[in-house]
Amino acid sequence: MIYRRLGSAGIKLSVFSLGSWVTYGPQVDIDASAEMIKLAYDSGINFFDNAQAYSGGKAETIMGAAIKKLGLRRGSYLISTKLYWGLHEGPNEKNTLNRKYLMEAIDGSLERLGLDHVDLLFCHRPDPDTPVEETVRAMNDIVAAGKALYWGTSEWPADRLLKAWRIADKRNFYLPQMEQPHYNMFVRDKVEKEFAELYDSIGLGLTTFSPLASGFLSGKYLNGVPEGSRLSLPAYSWLRNRYSHADIDGIVKNLLPIAAELGCTMSQLALAWAAHNPRVSSVITGASRLEQLKENLGALEVLDKLSPEIMAKIEGILNPEGKK
Repeated sequence: MIYRRLGSAGIKLSVFSLGSWVTYGPQVDIDASAEMIKLAYDSGINFFDNAQAYSGGKAETIMGAAIKKLGLRRGSYLISTKLYWGLHEGPNEKNTLNRKYLMEAIDGSLERLGLDHVDLLFCHRPDPDTPVEETVRAMNDIVAAGKALYWGTSEWPADRLLKAWRIADKRNFYLPQMEQPHYNMFVRDKVEKEFAELYDSIGLGLTTFSPLASGFLSGKYLNGVPEGSRLSLPAYSWLRNRYSHADIDGIVKNLLPIAAELGCTMSQLALAWAAHNPRVSSVITGASRLEQLKENLGALEVLDKLSPEIMAKIEGILNPEGKK
């Protein structure tokens, strides 16, 4: 396994990590989670991603129970969670980053995970109704209380993230250390353009999600939607329209010969491509079956095969007009 620093922080994350979005709850129970976490852990993965809102809190409960079942040494792994969406209706319990919500929500997450702290804590989305300074102060207080070790954001625009960093810097608060953006072959601008100046200026680290574009980049949807796949789940049917702007089938079909040339699957090629970006600290993968996880782990070997020539071929397919 390859380990990368989280931006300017000293902490190191495995270049591939294991997440729980969609899968934990609807597709993965405690026993199956324990099996996959063990395989991931034994393969060198040290970062496991979660969020309060995943499966209405069930994902945290399942992951926490699975890790307890395995008896993993606490210092040997990292766990994240994310706060914003909430679990209950109410003006201070849903879609907010106000102080009351954050200070109470972290306690609920820790209880479900069975931990006294998370390693990484993310503000899951920006909140236009709460002053950034209020959110920054609350996150600082959570870290100061030892309930999280590092804090950051997810899917925030660069200007709002920079504003948060400057407030924290001015107040001598704990600084936002990381961002969790959507990043794959179809969705690139935020990571490659919008955040470009933040990596060096504020030491921003990235844990990226959806590297397979919800399965589209695996090639499994070329001939329809397989039963049991993510797009077959009623609660996630909206994902069908997420990449409607891209010529998905055409791009995947053109990439398949490159995967064949490298002796890998389409999924492994897409995962390795995302990890090839040195600004990415960790690529969050997902799996509902051990076979999927084993396949994803094979992307580590593909990473070494992504020569400048291969990357140029891929870029020619993704960006045939050479747009910058």
